[in-house]
Amino acid sequence: MPLTNPPPDAIAGLSLSEIAQMAADGRLPPVEKWDPDHCGDSGMRIAADGQWWHEGSPIGRAALVRLFSTVLRREPDGGHVLVTPVEKLSIAVEDAPFIAVEMESEGEGEARRLAFRTNVGDLVIAGPDRPLTIEDRGHGEHPYLRVRGGLDALVARPVYYELANLALDEKPGPDGRTGLWSDGAFFALEPQKEAGPA
Repeated sequence: MPLTNPPPDAIAGLSLSEIAQMAADGRLPPVEKWDPDHCGDSGMRIAADGQWWHEGSPIGRAALVRLFSTVLRREPDGGHVLVTPVEKLSIAVEDAPFIAVEMESEGEGEARRLAFRTNVGDLVIAGPDRPLTIEDRGHGEHPYLRVRGGLDALVARPVYYELANLALDEKPGPDGRTGLWSDGAFFALEPQKEAGPA
C-alpha cells in the first residue's frame, strides 16, 4: 500500500524494511468505497510530465497536489475522477497520473526488492500486486509501475536507466528476457520476443 504523506522527500539511505513499514503505515481515504453522483468536471488536468493544472494554470503547491492525489480514482471505463463521500468530479489525465522519480534496490536475483517514490510522495514496493510493465499507450513503449487501485506511475527516464543497469547484471528471467525480480515477481524490461516462422 502506498504512503502519500512521506516524511522525507527522498528514500535514499532508508532500508527496504523501513520503506515497507512506511508504506504499510500509510493511510489513504477509502475512495473505492465512495459512490456519490457525478457532479461534473473539475477543470483539472494531469499533464504527461506529472504537472497538475487547474483551469490552465499549474498547481504550484506540492501539499495541495498531494492532497488531491489521495482522492484520485480510476473508474471502470478508464477515466479518472476526484472523489469524496459527497461528490465526484472528472479529471483529465494525459498519460499516467504519477511519475516514479526515485528508486532503491535491495538484494539480488529473486531476493531483490525494488522501492519507488512518486512525484506526489507515494512509496511503492514493486511486486505481484504492484507490477512494473512496459506498455505502448499510443506514444511508444514506456515503463509503468502500478501504484494503487488502477493508478499507475510512469517511470522517469533516469529511474528506468537505473533499472536497466541493474537488469544487465542479472541473469535473464524465466522467459529469457532481461528484467528484474522484486518481492517474488519477475518484471521484464523488454518487450515479449516474437516467435519466428515455424
